[in-house]
Amino acid sequence: MRRSLVAAGLALVACTAWADDYPSHAITLVVPFAAGGPTDVVARNLAKSMGKVLKQTIIVDNRPSTGGIVGSELVTQAKPDGYMLLLHNIGMSTLKALSPDLRFNPSTDFTYIGQVVDVPMTLVSAQKVPAQDFKGLQAYLRAHQKEVNVANAGIGTASHLCGLMLMNRLNLALTTIPYKGAAPAMTDLQGGQVDLLCDQITTTIGPIKAGRIKAFGSTTPQRLPLLPDLPTLDEQGLKGFEVTVWHGVYGPKGIPKPVVDRLSHALQAALADPDFKESMNRLGATPVEAAKATPQGLLDQLRGQEAVWTPLIQSSRAFLQ
Repeated sequence: MRRSLVAAGLALVACTAWADDYPSHAITLVVPFAAGGPTDVVARNLAKSMGKVLKQTIIVDNRPSTGGIVGSELVTQAKPDGYMLLLHNIGMSTLKALSPDLRFNPSTDFTYIGQVVDVPMTLVSAQKVPAQDFKGLQAYLRAHQKEVNVANAGIGTASHLCGLMLMNRLNLALTTIPYKGAAPAMTDLQGGQVDLLCDQITTTIGPIKAGRIKAFGSTTPQRLPLLPDLPTLDEQGLKGFEVTVWHGVYGPKGIPKPVVDRLSHALQAALADPDFKESMNRLGATPVEAAKATPQGLLDQLRGQEAVWTPLIQSSRAFLQ
C-alpha cells in the first residue's frame, strides 16, 4: 500500500515537473479545413496570440477534408502531450449525425481546451427575389416553396445547418443546393442562379454593402456592429433563432491536467489580446467570455449543439459523402 502511494506521489511530481517545462518546443495546431477560409484565419491569429503567451511557436497545419474528419481523427491518434491540438468549428457537433461510420466520438474522445470565437451569420437572397423585408420573404417562400432553392457551403457546414433550422421554423420544404465552399455559393447567389443563402458575415458583408444581394436578418441575439441597421431574425418573429459559427480548441484524450490548465489560461489570455480582438473584429467575429474559454465551457457547448442539430440532420436525411 505504502509503495503504491509513494509511486503515485512520484508520478504526480514527475507530471507536474514536466508540465512546468511545457511547452519546450513548437506546438502544432491542426485546422481540418483549407487554408484561407474563415476557420483558418481564426487559427492563424489565435496561434500568434497564444504563442506569445506560451513563448513558443504554434504551427498551423491544414488537413482539409469533408467535415474536417481527417484532421480531427489525426488529433485523436496523437500523443496526449499537448503538442498537437485541433481547432474545429460548429461542424464538430454534427459529425456523429452526419457520419454513421465515424471512428471517433466528438464528445468523449478528446481533451477539451476551450471555446474561442463566435462568427455571426446573415440570411441573404439574390436580387431577383422580390421581397424587401423578412415578412415579405416569408410570404414569398410560402407561395413559391416548390420553386425556391436555398444554397449552402456544403453538407454539415453552418450554412447548411442555418438553412435546415430556417425551413424547420417556417415549416417549409425548399430545395437544398450544397456547394463545395461558401465562395462558389455566393458567386451563384449574386448571379441569380440560386435564391437564398445563410452564411457567415465574412462571406456576405461585402456583397451586402455593395448592393449585390439582399439581407433579411442576422442569426444572432443582438444586431451586428458591422450591420447595425439589419434586424435580427429573433426580433422579426423567429424567437430564439441563433446560429453562429463557434470555434473550439481540442487535443487528444488524456492530456495531463496541468498542461490543459496551461493551455486554457493561454487561450483566455489570447482572447484578451488587443491584436487578436482587432483581427476578429475585422472578421465580424466575437471572442467568447472567459467562462466559455474553458474545458467545461467547450464540452457543454459541444454537447448542447449536438442536441440541437442531431434531430434536424436526421429528419433531413443528410449524410457526408
